[in-house]
Amino acid sequence: MDYLFPPLQQAAVPIAGGTAYFPVHRIYCVGRNYVEHAKEMGWTGREPPFFFMKPADAVLPVRQGTVGEMPYPPLTVNLHHEVELVIAIGKGGKSIRTEDALSHIWGYAVGLDMTRRDLQAEAKDHGRPWCTAKGFDFSAPIGEIHRADTVQDMQQADISLNVNGQSRQHSNTSKLIWSLGESIACLSELYTLKPGDLIFTGTPEGVGAVQRGDMLEATISGLSDLKIKLV
Repeated sequence: MDYLFPPLQQAAVPIAGGTAYFPVHRIYCVGRNYVEHAKEMGWTGREPPFFFMKPADAVLPVRQGTVGEMPYPPLTVNLHHEVELVIAIGKGGKSIRTEDALSHIWGYAVGLDMTRRDLQAEAKDHGRPWCTAKGFDFSAPIGEIHRADTVQDMQQADISLNVNGQSRQHSNTSKLIWSLGESIACLSELYTLKPGDLIFTGTPEGVGAVQRGDMLEATISGLSDLKIKLV
């Protein structure tokens, strides 16, 4: 194929236990998917799931044992952390049944949905999209992806985030409003899922602001930790 200019490098995430990388196709995110976080954001109950997206090259991949550096983004004074379990899709499909959905998962990772909360609030007030609040450069830090058949049940996993050694978020994936299978099934009614898709499954309560110089450590039991420093 004769391209006008060389294609940009493929966005990819390291796979645990080797040198291979998982090529990223799209990044989907589930909004307000833990009960207590939904209450934080002014919502209650089991509302129908909704989704937003980040560009594939928003990933900031970080190997286990290293610290990724995330530039503090421009045009915000209220950058928030949101720790999330990330699903890596290995088998695509559409109109996937909930009972079949887990078979489409290649692996799991811990991720951060970094959010310019002030821009999000402004967008909400004016009925505008969240793109500038959610989809900016480096807004999706992510740790190594572990094969699904090498980890424990990710539907019963502790999830937490520390900032400068102090606990900010702590919960368990069993408290998801929409389960992993339900989220995949609902999303596949809206989009045809493809191998390489990542799904950020939602964040628990305790989200808050971070500043330049802060060290963030995100953990999910059974997965590689994710450490980033804001610079």
